[in-house]
Amino acid sequence: MVRSLFGDRRVAAALVLPGVAILIFSLVVPIGFSVYFSLTDWAGFGKFHLIGLRNYRDILTADPIFWRSLWNALLLMLVTIFIQNPAAFALAAVLAHLSERVSRFLRTVYFIPALLSVVIIAKLWVSIYNPTYGILDKLLSALGLKSLALSWLSDPRTAIWAVIWIIIWQGFGWALLFYYSGLMTVPKDIEEAALVDGATWLQTYTRVIVPYLFPVISAVIVIDVISCMKQMEMIFLSTEGGPGQLTQFIAVYLYQKAFVASEYGYGNALSVLFVLISVGLTLFVQRLLRGDGAAGAERAGRRRW
Repeated sequence: MVRSLFGDRRVAAALVLPGVAILIFSLVVPIGFSVYFSLTDWAGFGKFHLIGLRNYRDILTADPIFWRSLWNALLLMLVTIFIQNPAAFALAAVLAHLSERVSRFLRTVYFIPALLSVVIIAKLWVSIYNPTYGILDKLLSALGLKSLALSWLSDPRTAIWAVIWIIIWQGFGWALLFYYSGLMTVPKDIEEAALVDGATWLQTYTRVIVPYLFPVISAVIVIDVISCMKQMEMIFLSTEGGPGQLTQFIAVYLYQKAFVASEYGYGNALSVLFVLISVGLTLFVQRLLRGDGAAGAERAGRRRW
């Protein structure tokens, strides 16, 4: 009875239809409106005119802030993937070999920043970086390094790195949690067999455990790519893209164009490019990691030390 009921195409269509309708009205329709308004000079109110692809042409050929925003996102990705992730993986490996009580305590400590509100974290670090009463500059002065004391968020030399540090500091706990959870799933006999075969501790991790956990690593990297592209709240609350747009990110920039500068058509063009770049970059990373994962699994299967 149940099998025949679900085998009916009308029943299947009725079950699928609500989900499809939600997807269309929450995703497809807004994107369609965004594409349409990106072809106009609308200010968000009043009359507007269709101007074709002029907004896209201006963005790609005459808007250095857009390219700065894209570069900042790529820079954050590089730091996240090649600095934060290896550090989180190494720390997770250390925690996996500690006693459960110590490991639980340290995991809790490292994960606290991930639980805090973005507003709290932004205000906390803005206060730490403050050149007048910030603890960072006061600490440097106390250590006799007053020459290194700077206005970290407003100095063009340090602003983007100061912002990146805040984002890395907040997201480190998530990466640590993913890697620790993955390491807990690695069978102990695999590690023991590698050691018996003559592998060193480093070889065991690089040639056995890392390839084994490549699906976890790939998932973390894809999440990092998406997160880096859509950074907004932390940037808006800390620098608003300053000084001189040096810490600008695409999400903040399109918000400022659409709702602050009243260039709604231009902002929608930015949003369309933002979606296309994000999807394209995500698919590229997934394809790249899929190929590397297959090669890594093949190398791990050989187990040559």
